Amino acid sequence: MFKRTKSPATAEQTAPDGKAGGKGRPTPTRKEAEAAAKARAKGPRDRKDASRRQREFRAEESRKIRQGMKNGDERYFLPRDKGPVRRFIRDYVDRRFSIVEMVIPLMIIGLMLGYTGSSALAQASSMILLATVLFVVTDMILLRFRLRRELGRRFPGQSLKGTTYYALTRSMQMKFMRLPKARVKIGQPLPEDYDK
Repeated sequence: MFKRTKSPATAEQTAPDGKAGGKGRPTPTRKEAEAAAKARAKGPRDRKDASRRQREFRAEESRKIRQGMKNGDERYFLPRDKGPVRRFIRDYVDRRFSIVEMVIPLMIIGLMLGYTGSSALAQASSMILLATVLFVVTDMILLRFRLRRELGRRFPGQSLKGTTYYALTRSMQMKFMRLPKARVKIGQPLPEDYDK
C-alpha cells in the first residue's frame, strides 16, 4: 500500500555497451581493484609523512631565519627591520643605557620590601615602584625627542612614520632579548653614514 514504485525511466539504466540494467561503468579487473585498495590504505600514511616533512621544513626555515637575524644578515630581517633608517634606530637605542635595563631588579626589590610586613618598608616599596615608572616614562620621552632630532639631521626628507614606535618597543626589551641582535656596545660612537 505504501510501497513506492520506480518509474520505468529510472529503473532502466543502460550500460556504455548498450545493455540495459548496467551500473554505468565497466567492472574493474582484480589487478585494478587491488591497486586502488593499496592506494587507499597508503593514503593517510603518506599524508602523515608529508605533514611531518612540512613541519620539519618550517622548523628548519625558522631556525635559519633566527640565526640570520642574530648574525645581522639583513636578508633574513622582517620588512619592518630593513633599511638604513631602521638600522640607525637600532644602533641608537642599543648604545644608550636604558632605565628599562634596571626595571626588573628594581621591581623585585620593591616587591620584596612590600612583603616584609613592615609598614615603613611597604611605603618604601611603593616609592621605588612609582619612581621606576616615572624614570621609564621620562626616559621614553627623552629618547623620542633626541631620536627624532637625530633622524631629521641624518635622513632629511625621509618619512619617519613608525620610527618612534619602533624605537620605543625596542628600548622596552632587555638588551639580550632584542632581535635583530645589538651590533653596538653602550656608549659606542655611531658612524655618520648609514646609507651603505
